[in-house]
Amino acid sequence: MSDVAAHPLSSRTFIPLHAASTPAQRSATERAPRNDALRCTSCSMRPICMPQGLRPEELQRIEALICPSRTIRQGETIYRADDAFQSIYAVRAGSFKTVVMHRDGREHVTGFHLAGDSLGLDGVCFGRHSCDAVALEDSKVCIIPFHPLETMCREVKVLQQHVHRMMGGEIVRESSQMMLLGTMSAEQRVATFLLNLSDRLRKRGYSPAEFHLRMTREEIGSYLGIKLETVSRMLSRFQRDGLLDAQGKNIRILDHEGLMRV
Repeated sequence: MSDVAAHPLSSRTFIPLHAASTPAQRSATERAPRNDALRCTSCSMRPICMPQGLRPEELQRIEALICPSRTIRQGETIYRADDAFQSIYAVRAGSFKTVVMHRDGREHVTGFHLAGDSLGLDGVCFGRHSCDAVALEDSKVCIIPFHPLETMCREVKVLQQHVHRMMGGEIVRESSQMMLLGTMSAEQRVATFLLNLSDRLRKRGYSPAEFHLRMTREEIGSYLGIKLETVSRMLSRFQRDGLLDAQGKNIRILDHEGLMRV
C-alpha cells in the first residue's frame, strides 16, 4: 500500500458528509429541491440499491429522506475509523475501497465497493465506524440518515426487508473473505477476485469480460492477503495460459470457464 501514516491521512482529504453545521441546516439540506436527474426513479442503480415492490408514495417518502448526492473526489474520505455513525451511503457512481489502518501506518484493504453498493453499515453495531471509506475515483454517493431510515423501516415492510438483506450481505461478504484468505492458494485468490468483479459488473449492466481496474495491484494484494509481486505474477500466468489479457489496469477475460477451473 502507499506510505500513509496513521491518522491524519497525509494527502487524503476527509469530507464530513454527515456534518452540516446545525440540525436546522441539515434539515434544510435534506428538504432541498432535487433535480429530476438525481431522483431515485431516474437512477440506473435503483434496481440494485432500492427495494422492489415499493408503492409510488413509499418511493416518494424514501426520496425525501435521502440527501442530495455528493461528489467525492479521488482519494477523499467519506468517513474514517472511530467517526460517529450517523448515515449510510449508497454509491451512485464510481467506486470506493474500505481500509483499516495498522499501528505502523500500513493500510489493509477490507473491501471494494461499486456503484449500487452501500457503505457505512460497519457503524451500526457500536455507533462508530470501524474503517475508512476512500474514493478510488471521482464518485457520487447518496447520503441516507440512519435513524430516520430505521423509523421508516417500521412502517414500510419492503424497506425493512431490504435493509436486512443489506446487513445479511455484509455478513456473507465477510465470511466469504475469511474462506478466501484461509483456504485458497494465491492463484485461486486472484482468479476468485477477477470472477467476483466480473459478476458484479455484469449485474450492473457492464461488460463482464472487459473492464478497467480502478484499484492498484498493491490494493488488490492487500485485500487478498498476498504481495503486489504475487498479484502481478498470477496475472502474468493467467495471460500466459490464455485465460485473460492484462494490459496495465485493463483486463479482458478470454476463457471464463478456464478461470473458474482455477
